[in-house]
Amino acid sequence: MKVIVAPDSFKGSLTAIEAAEAMAAGIRDVDPDIQTVLLPAADGGEGTMRSLVDATKGTYVSVSVEDPLGRPISATYGILGDGETCAIEIAEASGLMRLQENEKNPLAASSYGTGELIKHALDNGYRKFIIGLGGSATNDGGAGILQALGMRLLNKEGIELPKGGGGLEHIHSIDRENWDTRIAESEFLIASDVKNPFVGGDGASAVFGPQKGASPADVDSLDRNLRKFADAIEKETGIALHSKEGAGAAGGAGGAFQAFFNCEMRQGIDVVLEAIDFEKHVKDADLIITGEGKTDMQTFSGKTPFGIAKVAHREGKPVILISGAVDEESRDALTPLFTEVHAIMDEHVSVEEAIADAFNLLRKKTKKVMEFITEKGV
Repeated sequence: MKVIVAPDSFKGSLTAIEAAEAMAAGIRDVDPDIQTVLLPAADGGEGTMRSLVDATKGTYVSVSVEDPLGRPISATYGILGDGETCAIEIAEASGLMRLQENEKNPLAASSYGTGELIKHALDNGYRKFIIGLGGSATNDGGAGILQALGMRLLNKEGIELPKGGGGLEHIHSIDRENWDTRIAESEFLIASDVKNPFVGGDGASAVFGPQKGASPADVDSLDRNLRKFADAIEKETGIALHSKEGAGAAGGAGGAFQAFFNCEMRQGIDVVLEAIDFEKHVKDADLIITGEGKTDMQTFSGKTPFGIAKVAHREGKPVILISGAVDEESRDALTPLFTEVHAIMDEHVSVEEAIADAFNLLRKKTKKVMEFITEKGV
């Protein structure tokens, strides 16, 4: 019997690889002869880089770069098992996880550190990139990324703008004389589920600015600044980002990639599953087990278990969901998607217990599920 174990992270308690290892341990507790293939997954948000690297048995590279507020930090990017593809998350250098609650400030926060990661990878010879655009602390339209790669953003006097979303207020022109020419030689696959445009009521600032610390007045300023930036980009490239789908991802970084990089934007889970060759592994599998921290109606918007289930259905394979918690109001909707739906949390396990002892509880739940399956047959 071959079982594919492909969970996402259980946020706040287990990384995707830790969740996969807990599930695999539960399976071995039932029968050590069952073949388990661990393919930890993610949907393009935080954890995507590690899922890609772990699933393909790749390696990590640590680099000194700037955090969103310009402070030196050690950040990591991954090299997939093919030895050619570089995986970078904007959250790693430029994410909210790098800031304390009282430090959130999208007027000052810059994506410069992410650009530094790309530059380091280019210096090391990599030309194939997967970029995850989830969890950013920035609303600078990807300006910091561009600045780190040699682009100069100038005011009317020809002076370079300061980093951050606030500095774009004075954008007048773009100087690409020192733009890194290796970008044109590279391919960028952008993992993002965000469809929002660059500016406007559904744009980066209005929709995502508040969670990054923007007040209502800040949102108005940031949106105006991104509109000026979009005007300057259109003048320079002929590409109008203002209403472009996906340009609002990661505080507008999606727009920077669309305007200046050879890139393709795709749903995050699809990018990850293709990179780890998930469909090939599934073809001769008997069962697939997936899961996440909490499963609810949001799962249908492209979360990892949804993507896993789609592939399983295409290949005619049973797929079981074991999550930390399952929203009971969503259970009926989940039934057609999964062969079985299970949760660690129940009347005997509280939220606190589920988080504090997540590995052992997930192992025990998987063991219980597998005991039933082996008794009745898949």
